[in-house]
Amino acid sequence: MRGFGRISRRNVLRGVAATSSLALTGLSATDVFAAQNLTAGALYVGPKDDFGWNQAHAEGVAAIKKIAGVTVIEEERVPETTEVEKSMESMIELDHAGLIFATSYGYWSHMLKEAGKFPKVQFLHAGGTVWKEGMPVNAGNFNGYIDEAQYISGIVAGHTSKSGKLGFVAAKPYPAALRNINAFTLGARIVNPGATTQVIFTGDWVMPVKEAESVNSLADQGIDVVTCHVDSPKVVIETAEKRGIFSSGYHMNQAPLAPKGYLTGAEWNWQKVYTDYVVWLREGKSWPHMLRGGLKEGIVRNSPYGPAVAEAARKHADAASSEFRTAGFKIYKGPMMTNDGKQIIPAGKEYVINDVWLETTDWLVEGVKGSTKG
Repeated sequence: MRGFGRISRRNVLRGVAATSSLALTGLSATDVFAAQNLTAGALYVGPKDDFGWNQAHAEGVAAIKKIAGVTVIEEERVPETTEVEKSMESMIELDHAGLIFATSYGYWSHMLKEAGKFPKVQFLHAGGTVWKEGMPVNAGNFNGYIDEAQYISGIVAGHTSKSGKLGFVAAKPYPAALRNINAFTLGARIVNPGATTQVIFTGDWVMPVKEAESVNSLADQGIDVVTCHVDSPKVVIETAEKRGIFSSGYHMNQAPLAPKGYLTGAEWNWQKVYTDYVVWLREGKSWPHMLRGGLKEGIVRNSPYGPAVAEAARKHADAASSEFRTAGFKIYKGPMMTNDGKQIIPAGKEYVINDVWLETTDWLVEGVKGSTKG
């Protein structure tokens, strides 16, 4: 159905593109956002009900639907190709969208191209990237330091695990995933210095068969808590529940999938981010081209604790979360060793969460079983 709908919109677009374009470009950015009515477009690379990355963004979009005068157009399963450019143009030309949310990493270059074509439209992109001089001023990017929430999840896992053996299913060994693996492990080892995290990389973002096989393999090894960094944690969480082991979620709250074994999870709070952007733009306020933040800024958070989380774990995790919010707790501080025996951070050295060096993470911390080679 999605493909048929998009083709139909394209056919209409051919006939009205010129008129619509003139109508839109005749408005100033101030006119578009000062108006009581605002149309926003949101594009997702997968389904909105994936219990993962896409659904987390859809929940953010749902928050702005509640704002008076805001109309939202959404399109699912838009590939990271020139198709996304066509979808954006359709939203702008046909629906007069003045704001576009591009929610997948691979949309970035396509979004910048469209931002150049439509200077009166504001474009916002989710995911890690770098802002460079000369990029369109009507384009921006937002992301969060979710490794802070993973650290809290690790504390809960460390308290809950009886074996001290944890598992992590990840798509690819790139910096953001490695940071999550490291933070989760470091949190667990604060509780149990002997805790280990076995990592399995599936090779891609959506690999349900491999994800299920990975969880089963981890469970067979005596691992009793698993988490993940994949687009949709649904299979990982459901498989863990079937195997009778605990799970920690990612992207959004997966508690409904595992009523017995779900502990907590590292979530994005896109509701706050999307709402803030709409308010800033409609009120004519300046807005950041690169928005970043962690627990303190409310951009990331942890899922509510599941019934299996003991009181001691809750108190420890709550205290650590409070430190992030008030005292600027630092995850990455020396002395810190990699899992192949090298000192990666010397004693006395520490890194704030937004340090550029962390964006180049290509190592796994002591206690992780696995390789950055995948």
